[in-house]
Amino acid sequence: MRARSPQWVNSTVLVEALQRYEQNLLPRSMRLWVEAMLDIDPDAPMQPLLTGQPHSSQV
Repeated sequence: MRARSPQWVNSTVLVEALQRYEQNLLPRSMRLWVEAMLDIDPDAPMQPLLTGQPHSSQV
């Protein structure tokens, strides 16, 4: 059986996932999904994903 992928993502859910990604609070499967959806290199230095909010390393 082929894995299903979402056809759309609720923006509120996506923002919450991005916030948790930046805080390193996502489960591995969700972290991999965010990285794949946004073409994020997990080995690259962390850059803020959400504008208007300071990154945890910038506080």
